[in-house]
Amino acid sequence: MWNLNYLKFIDQGRLLSQRLCSNCIARLRQCDGSPRRGLFLLSRNKSFVTQIQSASKSPWRVLFFGSDDFALESLKRLHVSRDDTKAGVIGSLEVVTLSRDAPVRKYAEQHRLPLHHWPDVDLSAQFDVGVVVSFGCLIKENIINKMPYGILNVHPSLLPRWRGPAPIFHTILHGDSVTGVTIMQIRPKRFDVGPILQQELYEVPKNCTADELGATLAVVGSKMLMDTLKHLPERIASRKEQPKEGASFAPKISSRMAWIIWEEHSCDYIDRLFRAIGSRIPLKTMWMDNPIKLLDFVGKCNVSFTAAPYLSSVPGSVHYQKESNTLLVRCKDGWVGFKAVNFKKRLSASDFFNGYLHQSMLKKSPSTNTCLFQSYKETHLPGGHNNNMLLRNNTSF
Repeated sequence: MWNLNYLKFIDQGRLLSQRLCSNCIARLRQCDGSPRRGLFLLSRNKSFVTQIQSASKSPWRVLFFGSDDFALESLKRLHVSRDDTKAGVIGSLEVVTLSRDAPVRKYAEQHRLPLHHWPDVDLSAQFDVGVVVSFGCLIKENIINKMPYGILNVHPSLLPRWRGPAPIFHTILHGDSVTGVTIMQIRPKRFDVGPILQQELYEVPKNCTADELGATLAVVGSKMLMDTLKHLPERIASRKEQPKEGASFAPKISSRMAWIIWEEHSCDYIDRLFRAIGSRIPLKTMWMDNPIKLLDFVGKCNVSFTAAPYLSSVPGSVHYQKESNTLLVRCKDGWVGFKAVNFKKRLSASDFFNGYLHQSMLKKSPSTNTCLFQSYKETHLPGGHNNNMLLRNNTSF
């Protein structure tokens, strides 16, 4: 009850002042001089005294939830702050993570941070506030309620835009010129809908990749997190609910996104698609009824044909440009280039041309599709995906 009353005062932006009884004060003076330790000794039965003290002021006892490299940046900054006794922001730090191969788990093990393997979280210890960064799992209400200040989330977008697990990829894919980082409090049962404590804008650099943007926003977010923790009661008192307008969802990236539809996709879209997912999932197309991966994208290319002008208007047409050693492919509004492909094995543009597109090879395999990359087959793509469905889904990104 006392903890709930305290949170109500925080929501109203008021300071809570509690007087301990004379017996409590006397017992505190018998301790080692540490108010936090004294209150702990008085509250082994999880009394209201401990709950109030745990929410009073820094240094905070933090339970961190995270997994990947984006989360690791925040964990590192929390760890450094914990060891900085002069700053007095972080008192203790424990970590909850997923896979044994997760960067966050490796870091915690290397630096001997107390570690919990999700979902087995030991809440017997007292924590003031939780921090979740790129974790990917909904945290149950009983865990959130254990923290007097709730659980903070470092989210790399300007919420409510790009709620969901892949905001950075969708920022690049949709060509957003501005993004940012949001520090918010999480709520149970839904991702990214809680109140905003702090938000900063960041201008997206031209032609940057999702990996580059993610690395930058991870640093920005970690600094914002520490700033929020330094002023946590004030930030919570002035928190704002997310606006209902402008909400959009950023679903997980998948291999289905990588299929290029030459008739529908523009040069700019293919460029954004590559910068969004190309480092993790190669762009793909069909060639002679076989899937082929398109590697080493070089962007939009200016092409002029005099010998075979009909090629300039047929989507999927493939042309080898010898002087630049590049495979040029016609899309909706122009040509894009690739320096290599993977067809059974990695082949350079010249290797693919000599092995499959040279005139001597074309004579052995005459077909109207021999010099075309196909957007889809008449039946099904490999893996059982319906091609018409892929066509519809891809054009919506």
